Amino acid sequence: MVKTFILFFLLAAISVQAQTVTGSVSDAATGTKIPGATVTMGESGTVTDSAGLFSLPGKGLIQITAMGYKTARLNGGNAFLSIELMPEATQLQTVEVTGRVAKDYTGDYSFSATRISALNKDVPQSITSITKELMADRQAFLLGDAVKIASGVIPSSYYNQYTIRGISQNEEGQIINGMRTRQYYFLQPLTANIERVEVIKGPASATFSSVDPGGSINLVTKKPLAAARKEASLSAGSFSTFRGTLDFTGPLNESKSLLYRVNGAYQQARSFRDLVGNKAVLVSPSLSYIPNEKTAINAELIYSNMAGTLDRGQPIFGAIAGETKLNSTPTSLNLGAPNDHFNSKEVIITGSLAHKFSPNIGFNASYMKQSWTEDLQEHRTTNAFAPDIANQPVTSLAAMQFVQRQQYWNIDNLNAYFNFNFNTGKLNHKLLAGYDLSSWHKLKGGGQNAARGFLLKDGTVAGSFVPANAANYQTITVNGKTLPKPNVSHFDLQNPQYTIRNVEDYHLNVRTALPAALTTTNAVYIQEQMQLGKLTMLLGLRNEWFEDITNYEAPNTLKVKKTALLPRIGITFTVNKAMNVYGTYLEGFQPQSNTVTLMPQTGSLQAGSQFDPLRSNLKEVGLKTDLFHSHMRFNVAFYEIIQKNILMNANDPANPDRLVTRGEERSRGIEWDLAGYIIPQWQVNASYSFIDAEIRRDRDESLVGARKQNTPKHSANLWTRYNFGGSSALKDLGIGLGVQYQSNKVPWFTRDFLVPAYTIVDAALYYTPARSNIQLALNAGNLLDKIYWLGAQNYLRLFPGAPRNVTLTLTFKF
Repeated sequence: MVKTFILFFLLAAISVQAQTVTGSVSDAATGTKIPGATVTMGESGTVTDSAGLFSLPGKGLIQITAMGYKTARLNGGNAFLSIELMPEATQLQTVEVTGRVAKDYTGDYSFSATRISALNKDVPQSITSITKELMADRQAFLLGDAVKIASGVIPSSYYNQYTIRGISQNEEGQIINGMRTRQYYFLQPLTANIERVEVIKGPASATFSSVDPGGSINLVTKKPLAAARKEASLSAGSFSTFRGTLDFTGPLNESKSLLYRVNGAYQQARSFRDLVGNKAVLVSPSLSYIPNEKTAINAELIYSNMAGTLDRGQPIFGAIAGETKLNSTPTSLNLGAPNDHFNSKEVIITGSLAHKFSPNIGFNASYMKQSWTEDLQEHRTTNAFAPDIANQPVTSLAAMQFVQRQQYWNIDNLNAYFNFNFNTGKLNHKLLAGYDLSSWHKLKGGGQNAARGFLLKDGTVAGSFVPANAANYQTITVNGKTLPKPNVSHFDLQNPQYTIRNVEDYHLNVRTALPAALTTTNAVYIQEQMQLGKLTMLLGLRNEWFEDITNYEAPNTLKVKKTALLPRIGITFTVNKAMNVYGTYLEGFQPQSNTVTLMPQTGSLQAGSQFDPLRSNLKEVGLKTDLFHSHMRFNVAFYEIIQKNILMNANDPANPDRLVTRGEERSRGIEWDLAGYIIPQWQVNASYSFIDAEIRRDRDESLVGARKQNTPKHSANLWTRYNFGGSSALKDLGIGLGVQYQSNKVPWFTRDFLVPAYTIVDAALYYTPARSNIQLALNAGNLLDKIYWLGAQNYLRLFPGAPRNVTLTLTFKF
């Protein structure tokens, strides 16, 4: 009897084992495993683990679902199942309310470029996406480290400031989820809450309000997922760097109609640069409510508090015997003082709604509210060497000034539109009509104080030194030379001193109240996408009304009004399933207002309304194709951009706030981007850009035909990661390699020297034990310890790159 029972249980165990379905779920396009996919069989169900694996007792028809993929159904047998899911754009997400499921270097869709859910391949415009996976593998914790990967994007300093396709950015603030924010560009934002960075090339004013001619950098934040994922990381590295991040997401109810996501980050770091350091805190929770297939709502908060010091760059000695030596001072040399600070705090709340009245009619709306405050105290150069009593520059002494500034802003953005899908015969239509509002309100109470100039014998301060009146100035003697005594002591490049400055010693001879102001842009637009067979045409028309009010709700109000009608036309032809070719024409419009401090050319408080608007246009043709059975995407574009009425700082040391305009600049070139898998274990992201940018019209006729500033003719980037397979002796290990190249550049405010070309090599080593939830990554930047410069403004503001540095990161996924 006992033997019979034992035999019965053994047969039952064998039977249960035989009726267990096991397998893995992966992305059919990339081969990456999909964690959190739902696998059901009858009344039973499970989800795939972090490696995409599942096990389900029973036998029969199984169904596999995952957000962002087409549902798969198949019969489960005794063999191990390798299930591949096909990606599927969620049509409901005309406003993005749920996150991206895939985990790779390829961003294959965009909502912001056309305000409809569209594959990048189908958009008649160049778009480069940098995904969170690529940023994580490269340890691109700051935005500047992420965007330099994109073709034609050139960081020009330590600021959140770039040249795109040879055209410098003019608008400050960031575009987040297609909506413009307002904050000065001095500190780069953290990327811990960013799903992907989209560089939308060209003047996309038909889609966004007042955007840069070279392109727009759109930050797409992480949205909730229906699958539970939790991740936390700790990092330590060179220059006293400490970091921590977390990213938790998943459903809050059984029906998965309510989803959440919480992102957080903290960084405390110094720098290879003297006196430079920062602390940053980022907290960003979001909720998505999807009660049915017709309606989706997302609410998101971003709190960012950054405290640090502005790094104005490395000063060097002036040319000696006509020769400039960039290494005449250490790359660590900084002109600031130990008690300088720059504090930037912002709060952003965004709400988004997508609703379908019918399968062919939908309504979409997003509203963003932002508050931003700035508190600055700094010592910086006046962009000139100190003059001696004969008004000759002493090229070992940097003339200095002291600046204090505080300001407060409230920003409102509203975007609402209807979309209609219909057919007329064989012609398919996607029609979109909407309204935009962007409002920047600078509140009362802001101000800027400055101490600069030279002391007179009567105890007053002169803004500049006039040699004819030299007898009226107090004097000092430095290295045997007589100089007029400065209001703020000169910085001696031969003998740097970093004492804590007593700012009460200065005469604050420039006291400026920053007047309350309101800048408002209202716009209506219509967009039509028509498809006939393999041919798709995208037409857009936007009418924009701009108003700028200085001394808002105060006496002496000054109003400036501008208006513009902006067309857009694009054509895409589908050559075959894998390849599209396209052509496009876009126009851009940027009013020169009284409240906008343009970058990087101005940095001025002078009114800009006296100048004509900046206008631009783009002509572009290109090709977008999938390679290696859709595992790799390759885009190439040929373009020409014309911009007119460029507002610039006159670079006049005697009047540092004076502005001038440049008549016209032209940039043309070719660029390509490549991203995806060569094989499932080997990812690559690469780009190349050739830019021929020149000045066409300028007040200084000698500049006509000259190269544009801060624009290398050639630039290239490569990052690749290879994970060794389970059968290899190096299993559980991965390696990363990166190369960045830029040819030489002309500085912003001088043509007396060139910023030299450079090639930088980065590397990484990854350890991910099989069936574990951790990864240990060691990243090395500038592996060969090369001395190089990102860019320069003049002799007193060069921006050297970091020497060799390492970061060790431990990531937990649970």
